[in-house]
Amino acid sequence: MSALPLPAEAKNPAAPPAMTPEEKLSGDMLMLTSGFMMCAAALWLAVYWSMGHQYSTAIPLVFQGLAAATILLYWKTRKLVTFAVIQLGLILFAPFAMQWAIGNFVTSSGVSLWGLMAPVGAVTVLGTRQSVPWFFAWLFMTVMAGVFDYLLSGTTGRFDMQTVAVFFVLNFAAISVMIYSLLWYFASEKQKLRMQVDRQHEEIKLERDRSDKLLLNILPAPIAERLKRNEVNIAQGHADVTVMFADIVGFTKMTEELSPVETVKILNDVFSMFDEIADKHRVEKIKTIGDAYMAAAGLDTGANIHYADAVATMALEMQDRIREYRERTGERVELRVGIGTGPVVAGVIGKKKFIYDMWGDTVNVAFRMASDAYSGAVQVDLMTYRRLHNRFRFDEAHEVEIKGKGRMQVFHLMSRIQPTS
Repeated sequence: MSALPLPAEAKNPAAPPAMTPEEKLSGDMLMLTSGFMMCAAALWLAVYWSMGHQYSTAIPLVFQGLAAATILLYWKTRKLVTFAVIQLGLILFAPFAMQWAIGNFVTSSGVSLWGLMAPVGAVTVLGTRQSVPWFFAWLFMTVMAGVFDYLLSGTTGRFDMQTVAVFFVLNFAAISVMIYSLLWYFASEKQKLRMQVDRQHEEIKLERDRSDKLLLNILPAPIAERLKRNEVNIAQGHADVTVMFADIVGFTKMTEELSPVETVKILNDVFSMFDEIADKHRVEKIKTIGDAYMAAAGLDTGANIHYADAVATMALEMQDRIREYRERTGERVELRVGIGTGPVVAGVIGKKKFIYDMWGDTVNVAFRMASDAYSGAVQVDLMTYRRLHNRFRFDEAHEVEIKGKGRMQVFHLMSRIQPTS
């Protein structure tokens, strides 16, 4: 027996866990922030060295080393929260340590402002609620720096004001660029994620619409809705429904002379034509049984109030279209139709390859009307005649022997009565 494929975690237990798109964006944002801070620290050191101030280099160097180490650890473990806490802590405390190593807020050119990147990063990475402690930590550190500057004022030596001015410009400009860049990148990536989610929603909607359309091709709309609500034993009695069976005359004999491909093509042409007529007259197709086509109206009276008229009109149009098809293709296809009206029970059978079907004496009568009709005729029972005789023409009533029913009075539907002007 072949082994089943294992997921990536089972194949390699040491592999980092999979991340959601939001978690990946947060990790990328934090790495981008750390990268900005490391580049800024390197630039800060280079400018100070070029200006002849070779001191206080240990703090940014330590920051760069620890930041690089945590980034490598994150790449290996993908533990976002641990990575965020360590990096945000470095970003928050390193600028204040550098400021105190240099002197005060003025002599350090406001380097402590770099610590503001910690709460800003926390907002984009951890979320609004989790960023609040980081913001208050930055405020606390700023206040403490101000207190130290006030208490220790006058104890620091003089400092080159040109250097102070240069670094004030560098610090404020660099921080502004970083905050704007991070927010721009965050908003851009969020927009991409939103567009991706929108596309996924649209794909889901298209799939749902496709599934609904497929379901409506199998079941009537009210039954399809009940099935989507996970109802079971879907069955319903209908007091008055007009049922129609259409049967291709002599089709079994025709199949002996036709290839399988030709047989299926004729059935597909004819039944597709019937489907169009049923949609036109708002008649519900029930099923096909071999070379027989079953349809009904009255299952949903709100959709078609004059359902007996609709079935009769459909039957007449089916005969006309069959004559046109026969003349156009040369195929010897003839049709006989039976119609019955009365109570039925309708419902869904099965759980796999389920089918919507109908039962009752009315269904049996309609079937017998079709099977005992002559070629090209539309034969109806007495109940259907009573519903239609004021609007349709029929031949004289005659009695026939119907299997299972005995002698029955039946009529042949001839045409619709055109209203006089």
